[in-house]
Amino acid sequence: MSASAAGMHYISTRGGTPPAGFSDAVALGLAPDGGLFVPASMPDLRPRLDGWRKLGYDQLAFEFLRLFADDIPSRELRQIVEGAYASFEHPQRAPLVRLDDGLWVLELFHGPTLAFKDFALQILGGLYERQVRLRGKRITVLGATSGDTGSAAIHGLLGHPGARIFILYPIGRVAPLQERQMACTGAENVFPVAIPGSFDDAQRIVKALFGDRSLVAELGLSAINSINLARVLAQCVYHLWARLRLDEAGVGEAEFVVPTGNFGNVLAG
Repeated sequence: MSASAAGMHYISTRGGTPPAGFSDAVALGLAPDGGLFVPASMPDLRPRLDGWRKLGYDQLAFEFLRLFADDIPSRELRQIVEGAYASFEHPQRAPLVRLDDGLWVLELFHGPTLAFKDFALQILGGLYERQVRLRGKRITVLGATSGDTGSAAIHGLLGHPGARIFILYPIGRVAPLQERQMACTGAENVFPVAIPGSFDDAQRIVKALFGDRSLVAELGLSAINSINLARVLAQCVYHLWARLRLDEAGVGEAEFVVPTGNFGNVLAG
């Protein structure tokens, strides 16, 4: 596992893993030393913002992600992004709606499972499909959910060959709609697993499994929770999109109120 000298490098927050390229960091999910992959350096977006204000959501997502996913050819990355958002029912993907003079709401429920996590997990499904195609190895995607992550992840991987997905969720603690979205797909590569306890119990099981490096290698485990770099980067886009729309409306300073669970959403902001 290595990153090219000229490309974007990703390092572990615990400092015990060699730098990785984007695709390797996404494939691993969690760094081998138990840390999270983060960019070794951040690109300066300021010179690009004026040009980005005119872009639609899909194009903005492509332009943003290409700065970080620089080991994926631009043509392939564009196809992944456009494919990810083709199923969204609103042409703007994430319309910013004005409620009154000082209050706006960013609508993030226009994806296939009505959850904001569709924005990231539809992208991740395309990245995993590319990984399987290039490496010729089947992957096993593992995650924990209190509802929305699991259903969004499952629908992000539906129809993607070479990938199977296991989602752990607490019995009786997810919304009935989201449980049906996970358990009633009829897909042979989808395995929702109900466990006793809470979401934290499910997450502990997932982290313990990723801590077993031999098991990770044997099964080709990949993560879909907020520990995966690609999820956070894809969610950065709608925060940036909202800020650019506010600029168009002549709004200066703004405060963002962000619902968040494991802090992936607010970290993206």
